[in-house]
Amino acid sequence: MRSSNTFGIQFVIRLSKLQKTEPATVFARISVNGRRCEISLKKKINPQNWDDVKGKARGTKDEIRKLNEHIERVRTLIADGYHALVQQKKVVTVDAVKALFLGDDENEMTLIKLGEYHNSEMKDKLADGTMKNYYTTQKYIAKFLKEKLHRNDISLAELNYKFIIDFETYLSKHQPKDHQKPLHNNGIMKHLERLCKMVNMAVTMDWLNKDPFAKFKQHFDKVERFYLTKEELAAIEKKKFSIERLQTVKDLFLFSCYTGLAYIDTMNLTTENIIKGIDGNDWLITSRQKTATDVRVPLLPQAEALIKKYKNHPKASNHGTLFPVISNQKTNSYLKEIADLCNINKAITFHIARHTFATTVTLSNGVPIESVSKMLGHTTIRSTQVYAKVVEQKLSEDMLNLRKRMANQ
Repeated sequence: MRSSNTFGIQFVIRLSKLQKTEPATVFARISVNGRRCEISLKKKINPQNWDDVKGKARGTKDEIRKLNEHIERVRTLIADGYHALVQQKKVVTVDAVKALFLGDDENEMTLIKLGEYHNSEMKDKLADGTMKNYYTTQKYIAKFLKEKLHRNDISLAELNYKFIIDFETYLSKHQPKDHQKPLHNNGIMKHLERLCKMVNMAVTMDWLNKDPFAKFKQHFDKVERFYLTKEELAAIEKKKFSIERLQTVKDLFLFSCYTGLAYIDTMNLTTENIIKGIDGNDWLITSRQKTATDVRVPLLPQAEALIKKYKNHPKASNHGTLFPVISNQKTNSYLKEIADLCNINKAITFHIARHTFATTVTLSNGVPIESVSKMLGHTTIRSTQVYAKVVEQKLSEDMLNLRKRMANQ
């Protein structure tokens, strides 16, 4: 059977630099597709009796003959393992050939194993919320394998373009049996995006020769970015609450409206994050937990006032933070109450504050989009451009005012 793989076996000896006169250990060097590994034969030989060119022992003694016979047996076993992988259309890597020779029954990397490996490697590198999303994607993959393919797992070699399309179709038709809503297009694309990232890891690790996502194009629908208008922001600011939890959440929300910080980054703030900037005024300097991007925001008077308000708050002091720590779930729940009490007919979440900072507070007031992008901690200007329509609205208002002035002249 013809194969596009490159494969080679070479036998070499290894000797410690400090023990040049001692017997050397014989190794089998396996090369597959430009990558190689070595396996110790646990046999030793005097370096003077080794032929580097032929890759075998030199001489006619009985022990030399037995070593060469052992080398040839090993060569045959390794080659047989390689050809078996090719004939079975399995993923051919240097690690797979080595594992097959060593008798490792767990050598085959599968889709479920890939997910487990990804989680173990990334759990300390990705945010808890991001990892939670990966767990959800992996649950959908397991359901798809069981319900549609009637299997508990598949080898990575079986992943192809059809698998991706079938998985996409499954997600689009999946009807949750609990309180969750069916997945929409963007939710489906996010699951495929996470699967794609895991597959890319497999390609990098040489567990997969060909990327099944190479010809797959993700298609996200444009999402309306909700934010508070100037009037809605003012309505929340003017509203006073006698219930402490509502007043605290209102203040946290407003702080984000005037700094652009996400929920988790607001909760993590300490006094060390407030320093004197280049202009001599207080700046907020932190790092986004989601992307580890540095964020530098000159503090507006509204944000400064809120920091002073909670300076000696016991719940903040106990946590060593600028503000009392409230869970994201409770925060968003209380924000719904606040919106109702302020007669705002929008589904407000804490993240709306970030959008409000980008639109109503900065772009609408003429702050350049490059500066807004920097303060939001976006890694590319493209992420900030989703708010650009507010610039168009401001241009329209400016031109309308110009028309009025010109008409009055």
